[in-house]
Formats: sequence, structure tokens, C-alpha cells
Amino acid sequence: MNVGANFHEMEREKRCEQRLCDMKLEEQRIQQIEEIGQMNLRENAFGYHIYLLNIIGEIEGHQSLGPLVKTTKYEHVLPELARVEEDVSIDGLLVLLNTVGGDVEAGLAIAEMIASLSVPVVTLLLGGGHSIGVPLSVSGDHSFIVPTATMVVHPIRMNGPVLGVKHNYEYIDRMQERIISFTCNHSGITEKMLKQIMFNTKELAKDVGSVLVGNEAVELGLIDEVGGIREAFSYLYDLINERKNSNI
Repeated sequence: MNVGANFHEMEREKRCEQRLCDMKLEEQRIQQIEEIGQMNLRENAFGYHIYLLNIIGEIEGHQSLGPLVKTTKYEHVLPELARVEEDVSIDGLLVLLNTVGGDVEAGLAIAEMIASLSVPVVTLLLGGGHSIGVPLSVSGDHSFIVPTATMVVHPIRMNGPVLGVKHNYEYIDRMQERIISFTCNHSGITEKMLKQIMFNTKELAKDVGSVLVGNEAVELGLIDEVGGIREAFSYLYDLINERKNSNI
């Protein structure tokens, strides 16, 4: 009788310890989302460990934005991407995007970092992928866009006073070419077509550029497929399987 009672007591203690451990892990996951907007997804039915990168709001660069503005800070994202590359337990990266754009240098730095990862990467555009969000949307191995998501493709905008001299024009032009080159190299759109929709003067009333909705971005070759979270995960699993099989 005592043996049976002791056994049940030990089992109860194990369950309590497991619940406490699960609660601590959940607290850490919530804290990670609140602080940097990123999260490690637990192993799924396939045994894969997926890292979730969330790029939302405005991409913050060297200057801090206001406290009421939702931002993605590049000083948070870059170290996390380095960890994704070095952590052997991470099998793939899923990037969720809903951004209005932001700092060009910071956004392009994040896009280059994502593009240089050796782990499989799938990007999913939700809501909007505007301005510098365009190269970010195409930075993975495969890109998806939901049917209602939009992409505003336009030239670089400069805030504040700008000296109208040749040097400034050349600097802006060279930065613009960097964005065009990256976008074309990581998608199926041609440079001619990208410039055509980027410098369109007939669509936006107060600006230069074009608005692409869902399937329009796919038809132009900017995004690979129309799809949601299910399709994104499915394709990411396929990429992980291909990588594992090629390493056997």
C-alpha cells in the first residue's frame, strides 16, 4: 500500500514539475514576442524546429521613432538572424510581413541578411509590403502573398530638407539602383518592368509608383505564389526535406 502511494505521489510531483516547466516556457515565449516580436516555434508533427520572424509596422533605422509607432528595430532583427544561421537546431525560417516600409538602409540590411542565410526561408506577405518592404518580401527562397495584401512600389522618398545638388541626386540614384538590383535578383520580375511600375505617374494621386494587390504581384513575377500560412508552412517543410536529403 505504501509503495503504491509513494508511486502516485512521485507521478503527481512529476506532473507538477512538467506544468511549471511548460508555464515558464510559455512566459519566455510571450516575453520574446513582446520585446522583439520574434518566436521559436516548438517542434511540430514532422519534428522540425521553425523560427518565426515578424516584420511589422515601420522599420526603424538609426533614429528612434515615436512611442506610439509600431516598429521593427534592425538592432533586434540582425542578431536574431545570426542566431538562426548558427543554431543547428533551427531547420527553417518563416518571415511574416505587414510593413509600411521605413528606413531604407536598415530594411535593405535585413533583406540582405535573410537572403544570405543557409537555412530554408519562406516569406509570407500579409496586409502590406510597401516601399522597402518590397525587397524584404522577396528576400527568402520562396515568397507568398495573401489575396488581399498590397504592395506599394515607388522610388525612394527623402524626408526633411534636401539640397538640390548633383551629389545628392547621384547618391539617391545609386541607392535606388541597389534596391532595384536586389529585388530583381531575388524575384522573377525584370528590371524594365520594375522601373515601369516604380516610376508610374498615372496611378497614385500625390506620388509616383504603383499599388499591386495579391495576384497582380504574382503575375508580374515580383512574388512567387498566392497563398496563406498553410501554403507557406507546407513549402517550407518541402525545402527543409530537400536540404536534409541533399545532406545525406
